[in-house]
Amino acid sequence: MTGISKRIGLLGGSFNPAHGAHRDISLFALRSLRLDEVWWLVSPGNPLKPAEGMAPLATRVRSAMAQAKRARIRVTAIERELGTRYTADTLRALTRRYPKREFVWLMGSDNLAQFHRWRDWRGIARTMPIAVIARPGYDAAAIASPAMAWLRRFSVPLPSFVNRGEWSAPALVTLRFDPDERSATAIRRADPDWALRYAGPSPRDQLTHRRIPSGEETTAP
Repeated sequence: MTGISKRIGLLGGSFNPAHGAHRDISLFALRSLRLDEVWWLVSPGNPLKPAEGMAPLATRVRSAMAQAKRARIRVTAIERELGTRYTADTLRALTRRYPKREFVWLMGSDNLAQFHRWRDWRGIARTMPIAVIARPGYDAAAIASPAMAWLRRFSVPLPSFVNRGEWSAPALVTLRFDPDERSATAIRRADPDWALRYAGPSPRDQLTHRRIPSGEETTAP
């Protein structure tokens, strides 16, 4: 976009492993929100998910890079460098580090249903707009969630959101597309050895350009 900040969608998660639904959601958000890029924030660890069964960070990054090929998606484990433990801290750090970017947090409706359990979730909403993407089986729980009760007042229709000259927060926009049933949990159950396919040399972070050591253990965020 000439003359204005680049608009970036942020999709966070364990990516254990990354799969086609991550890609489809990101491409849909790119089109719907007229984004310049989507950044996949591969978390070193997730406080709401057990560490058992979590592949090493480098393995998960490689799986994400495989899914992100030939798309305007960057895969990063920047939380390692930022030293942040929680999403709220990560997003604030990103806005300081990249002041010429406009960010929107991309969230599935399954995450919205438990958003009130996240540390400083209202702080996240005040840091950048949130785009919620429908996921099968979670819409009812998301609508009834404590977070939605607070966020509802900040709902913005998609056309109004996209055409804003400058994004501001809090703001909530809902994106709906054909639901995708794929999940990392189902992939792990069907293929417990999936991580072996992503063995290899240390991958280079697509945002910071630093190497992520292979075999690095997952740490709690």
